Amino acid sequence: MEKKKLELRAVKNLVFPYTPMLVGVNVDDKPNFITIGLIGWLCYDMMSISVGHEQYSRTGLEQNRTFSINQPTAGQVKEVDFCGMTSGRTGEKATLFETFYGELKTAPMIQECPVNVECRVVQTLVRPVHTVYVGEVVAVYANEEFTQDRVPDVTRIQPFFYAPDPSRGKQVHSYWALDERIGQAFEIGKDLKRG
Repeated sequence: MEKKKLELRAVKNLVFPYTPMLVGVNVDDKPNFITIGLIGWLCYDMMSISVGHEQYSRTGLEQNRTFSINQPTAGQVKEVDFCGMTSGRTGEKATLFETFYGELKTAPMIQECPVNVECRVVQTLVRPVHTVYVGEVVAVYANEEFTQDRVPDVTRIQPFFYAPDPSRGKQVHSYWALDERIGQAFEIGKDLKRG
């Protein structure tokens, strides 16, 4: 079977499906939320977000140097999609949610989201399309009904991801749900150990 080189832009979501998150920033002292898929843990106390150069939320990131990452549930997919389609310049997205602030006082968080991560920007990396903001994690909050023994429970959170939908065409993407546990980490691979 021969491997073919594919265009990165065409397959990036397939190779690394995005888990869309709602990122909160204050812009001119008002809460704003943007949907971002390019989010990652760099280590246990650092996260990164990639924000397009033209995005309204960049103003708030530059003003305050703080942001929040809010983990939605599959039941919040409409709100996530809306926040990804609507600019804070023209729409008041924060009215969709009950917001709260933590230690930083300038990183709005969403009460309805099961998990919220509050970050202080410590570094930026300007790329051709996005600016990557690296944030030091200041605090993590969770709604008790989405945790078990103070640990977020993926079966209760019901996260979802964004990826290409080949059945609907080359440029069409859809949201997908996670619905099955396929094996225990650091256990399922033990069968492959050789003497």
